[in-house]
Amino acid sequence: GGSSGIGAATALELARCGARVILATRSARRGEAAASRIRRETGNNEVQFMHLDLASLRSVRAFASTFLHQEPQLHLLINNAGVSAGGTTEDGFSLPFQVNHLGHFLLTQLLLERLRSCAPSRVVIVASSAHCAGRLRPESLGRPPPGLFSTFQDYCDSKLANVLHARELATREQGTQVTCYAVHPGFVNTSLFRHAPLWLKPLLLPLAWLLFLDACEGAQVVLDCATQEGLEPLSGRYFTDCGPRLPWPAGRDDRLARALWEASERLAGL
Repeated sequence: GGSSGIGAATALELARCGARVILATRSARRGEAAASRIRRETGNNEVQFMHLDLASLRSVRAFASTFLHQEPQLHLLINNAGVSAGGTTEDGFSLPFQVNHLGHFLLTQLLLERLRSCAPSRVVIVASSAHCAGRLRPESLGRPPPGLFSTFQDYCDSKLANVLHARELATREQGTQVTCYAVHPGFVNTSLFRHAPLWLKPLLLPLAWLLFLDACEGAQVVLDCATQEGLEPLSGRYFTDCGPRLPWPAGRDDRLARALWEASERLAGL
């Protein structure tokens, strides 16, 4: 998710630090353009585009295979891409659930052994305070929730899944030097709002321009969790721009985190 918004701002700063950066994005046109712009602005030629469509588990597996063949090192995985639109993926899951959670879950699992071999390494998952309204039912994962505000609920559910994914991954990776952090970047004015209902856009978009953070400001907490020294004891925690914070109660439910993990493995075919 590095072609625009928070992802592009994060990639730009990592490139400025001298990192080799792989922009994994769905659109080849936007991905190549973003990589070219970052190379030009930073003078760092180690910025490359690779195709990845999280709405296709087949694409996730193809990306992981290509990446592992071409890239011997992986120290930092930032799961940033997200959608708020409704719809169904080619795999039969709701679009927010698969793009925001299941695709990232599968990608992380496929790259986990490389992260371990390159440890110390980190996984940063861009979540949201919207997890406060999440309601996950492991037996019905991947199906849009019922109701008038189904798409919004689906988005909130996927953000709760992000928080719980980080929590359970940290538990399972204890002792491996792979650490994980869930991040709320703040209310950021990004293209995520292009999927807002038509009736809401006249209210939401002016508010976003006036009061929300820009992408560079939103990327700061992501960069902190990616690069700040000494965060290892806080693996699995939820971060905002004010530092580590307790997530809402559902985001601290270890039993739900385990159930989500096991259901996600099954749904991803692991």
